Amino acid sequence: MSHPAFDAIRPAEALIVTLAFTALARWVRGVTLSGAVAGAVVCFLLYSCVGAGAFLGLVSVFALTWVSTRLGYRRKQRLGTAENREGRTAAQVLANLAVSAGCAALFAAGGRAVFLLAMAAAFSEAAADTVSSELGQAGNDRVRLITTWQLVPAGTDGGVSVAGTLSGITAAALVGLVCVMGKLVRFPQLGIPIVAGVIGMLADSFMGAILERRKVLTNDWVNFFGTLIAAVLAVAIS
Repeated sequence: MSHPAFDAIRPAEALIVTLAFTALARWVRGVTLSGAVAGAVVCFLLYSCVGAGAFLGLVSVFALTWVSTRLGYRRKQRLGTAENREGRTAAQVLANLAVSAGCAALFAAGGRAVFLLAMAAAFSEAAADTVSSELGQAGNDRVRLITTWQLVPAGTDGGVSVAGTLSGITAAALVGLVCVMGKLVRFPQLGIPIVAGVIGMLADSFMGAILERRKVLTNDWVNFFGTLIAAVLAVAIS
């Protein structure tokens, strides 16, 4: 059964929104040239398959990522953990947004609202993971390794802090609320993408500590699996 809030979106409308958003993202140095191309593909897919609600979710993730990356930037440079000033690459964009785009395509193919819930959870996890990492590094010299709880330098794979975790939970909640405003999620379901997003964020930290530190997975793959865990968990909870 199709979701009543969405009608067929004309490709021209999706294309105009995509071009405008991509130009803005590049202008503010949120993405590199390759990141802009990948982001444009994701944006077009989200808007054309779902509509303005999915685009709002994307914008909320981008805004939180952009702001949190720039907070305490000089400090992160000293730690050696600062992101490239030119923005995120195609690999980083797809690592955080490919699952959401896939959920949009599945929704368009079958019209099942559960895929919108999964999309919202993936958005929430992407924002939570990035914000928790960036603000954790901005405010701490040392953090706790999530598997052993020993003190390690900020920026260590699998490192967590109270401030970073709380900021990640806040980011997940904000994105969840945006998804409610965009009619991707009904208000009584708001807790699902938030909980799934936070659990995905924590799973990301565990994968970072166990797999990324051992070079089994790269950071991009860890981020991808974090969003996938959140999306699958949202479907399971619903």
